Amino acid sequence: MTYLAIALGGAMGAVLRALMINGVTRFLPAQSLIFPWGTFVVNVLGSSLMGVVFVLAVERGALSETQRAFVMIGMLGAFTTFSTFSMDAISLIQQNALWQAGSYLLASVLVCLLGTWLGMALTRAVT
Repeated sequence: MTYLAIALGGAMGAVLRALMINGVTRFLPAQSLIFPWGTFVVNVLGSSLMGVVFVLAVERGALSETQRAFVMIGMLGAFTTFSTFSMDAISLIQQNALWQAGSYLLASVLVCLLGTWLGMALTRAVT
């Protein structure tokens, strides 16, 4: 049952990621698209939500093991994407957009870590 929950969550997370990336890039001016904003936003949001769900599921016990697997491994695992992050960074490097590549790499790691920490801290404060 846990593997089915992961599979269903993964399918939902992947579709949500595609919708979010397309939505973010649709509303940006063309010149700002050299920076992969869609993937960046998805990864920061997903990291923040992972912090929230971790506190609720693991620390507070609000979700069963199957529910936790559905959300954390399946949905959020498929929603965020290290492979797309890596491909975006390599693409920027190959385009010789080294400043954008460096800022994307640094900002992604630091802001996602901050998002996870903030998600955990805020959830602990309100629950």
